[in-house]
Amino acid sequence: MALATRTDRRPSTIRTLWDSSVGKKTVMAVTGLIMLLYLVVHMLGNLKIFFGAGEFNGYAAWLRTMGEPFLHHEWALWIVRVVLLAAVVLHAVSAAQLSRRDIRARPVKYVHKRPRAGYATRTMRWGGIILGLFIVWHILDLTTGTVHAGDFQHGQAYQNVVGTFSTWYGNTIYIVAMVALGLHIQHGFWSAAQTLGAGSGSRDRLLKATANVLALLLTLGFIAVPVAVMTGLVS
Repeated sequence: MALATRTDRRPSTIRTLWDSSVGKKTVMAVTGLIMLLYLVVHMLGNLKIFFGAGEFNGYAAWLRTMGEPFLHHEWALWIVRVVLLAAVVLHAVSAAQLSRRDIRARPVKYVHKRPRAGYATRTMRWGGIILGLFIVWHILDLTTGTVHAGDFQHGQAYQNVVGTFSTWYGNTIYIVAMVALGLHIQHGFWSAAQTLGAGSGSRDRLLKATANVLALLLTLGFIAVPVAVMTGLVS
């Protein structure tokens, strides 16, 4: 008599974590912090434009050679791109699945209205969509040059940035996206801290203040570049 074989398998720990709401929130928190670290570095790099075309173009060239000779040309840059792409995708998928799960859990509207959340909290979803669309446009504009206004020049980052921000729509898209980014960071940083267990009654005020400062500095730092081009400070 043949013995029955078990065909059911227990899901892996990673799958169990991913399927849980806590797991998805943890993924969002970790990927959000990865992207935040990148944004701080990216903003500091952008501000090099105030030191002139030579230094800014030199910085852009260095990004393609960092890690050499241990790594081949542009390998380090592509590693950063792959990590960022994975972080963005995991962050967006987790957010979308959590949102759908939340909607399914509340099919009927509340009889009594809940207190209104902060503006940043209420705009997280739309802010994420705006930022997602902006990332696509930003890559097509200043990385591939596909939608760039004017004559895109590979390796001439300074000239390409000035070209983009010499148009009204380039400035509008960028500034709107950076405001959305600031609101996203303002709520997201504090939320990530809570998810990862860093929050407490005694630290909440410090975490919220840190979130506000980070959001403000990053928003102003990024917006400073298009404003400088618009006003002729950078040309």
